[in-house]
Amino acid sequence: MKKHPILWILLGILAALLLCFGILAAEIARDAKTDETRSADCILVLGAGTWDGEVSPVFRERLSHAVDLYRAGYAPKIILTGGLDPRNTVTDAEAARRWLEAEGIPAEDVFLEEQSRYTHENFVYARRIMEREGMKTALVVSDPLHMKRAMLCARDFGVEGFASPTPTTRYRTARSIVPFMIRETGCLFAYGVWRIVTRPWNR
Repeated sequence: MKKHPILWILLGILAALLLCFGILAAEIARDAKTDETRSADCILVLGAGTWDGEVSPVFRERLSHAVDLYRAGYAPKIILTGGLDPRNTVTDAEAARRWLEAEGIPAEDVFLEEQSRYTHENFVYARRIMEREGMKTALVVSDPLHMKRAMLCARDFGVEGFASPTPTTRYRTARSIVPFMIRETGCLFAYGVWRIVTRPWNR
């Protein structure tokens, strides 16, 4: 039976999408190993959700890494990002502030960005804090598999950032890594399409 040309077109599109997703997944895995930790003006922690006002386990990993960087003297200030999820009573940033307070981090060294809901917004609003406080550079803290998209957002939204992925992660088994990788690859694909569509209009 002769196949309809439209079927061949659809199969070609599917193959192209699968190839694209495979390339993006490989880039995510590659960049997960990149650690640019160095001295900077601040540590920028990307939000990761809260549970009943308490930071999520994933968020806790990021905050713990930020505390280690701060105590090691890599940066004198910490910016916590994350707005209010309708299901919660406090912002991600505020819950993170309370966690850092319990760790003994001085309040004057912590800044809150409480407007964002998405990764790119973390940088949009954190940049305003950096500009206000005269900060030029940031150590960007997130999970290793999130660093590819995070650093693209940092560059696109005007933050001079250096990748400092968490040395530990909650995504350790295939059962947790695979769904996260699929979701992150999809988000990176969508972000790439958004950049292609919007960039000509921003020139």
